[in-house]
Amino acid sequence: MTDYLEVNRANWDERAAAHAASPGYPVRELIADPAHLSSVVRFDLPRLGDIAGLRGVHLQCHIGTDTISLSRLGATMTGLDFSGASLEQARDIAARAGADIPFVQSDVYAARDVLDGEFDLVYTGIGALGWLPDIKRWARTVASLLAPGGRLFIREGHPMLWTLDNDLTLSEPYFEQPQPQIYDEAGTYVPTEHEFQHNVTHEWNHGLGEIVTAVLEAGLVLTGLEEHQSVPWDALPGRMRPIEGGEYQLIDRPERLPHTYTLQARAV
Repeated sequence: MTDYLEVNRANWDERAAAHAASPGYPVRELIADPAHLSSVVRFDLPRLGDIAGLRGVHLQCHIGTDTISLSRLGATMTGLDFSGASLEQARDIAARAGADIPFVQSDVYAARDVLDGEFDLVYTGIGALGWLPDIKRWARTVASLLAPGGRLFIREGHPMLWTLDNDLTLSEPYFEQPQPQIYDEAGTYVPTEHEFQHNVTHEWNHGLGEIVTAVLEAGLVLTGLEEHQSVPWDALPGRMRPIEGGEYQLIDRPERLPHTYTLQARAV
């Protein structure tokens, strides 16, 4: 199971610079406008509420655009990711955007070993959990990072979305499996002309019930769970249309599918 880290890290390392240069990420906007927020963070502003003064950590932060956005809402943020190349981009973007954010390289399961102290906010964004083989271990890691009364906030692709292929056929596991789904796919999820050599990934789905149960078994108290009829990227090309706020949804009867969800929990 250690091989999945090496395989996936090679994939993310190679794509980091392409993502930072792509219009699919708001890098130029964040640098040009000190008030700009990523569309992912803007979507959840009503749910985030006031986070000014909180000490927060963004797990699996990639190139840090959401981390910077959370910092602009007044939280003292740290970003953590296992991809060194992604963090190089994150540090560069943060510096150019005027954000003083430390970025720490680590596998998410080792976060407690490399981060000091406790956090008021643990944030995880879109497209993160599918890279982790064990959702219960993830939840225990989150719980270990939270201060008493601290808060977990996650918006993620819905596990039903991850089961579908582009024909809207249920073709992938809904529940967590011991072995990963192994994909060999060129390209990436944002526009780019880059060609990549490292195209293999190891991924896992986790059912919504498994995620909620993992959070509860880790000792956290569930405070919110909302399913959404949109997703912040073109997750099913040819089947989705752009809508306001940088979101996408099914063209045909979007009410058929939960696209994403937002989950919140608190440490006792």
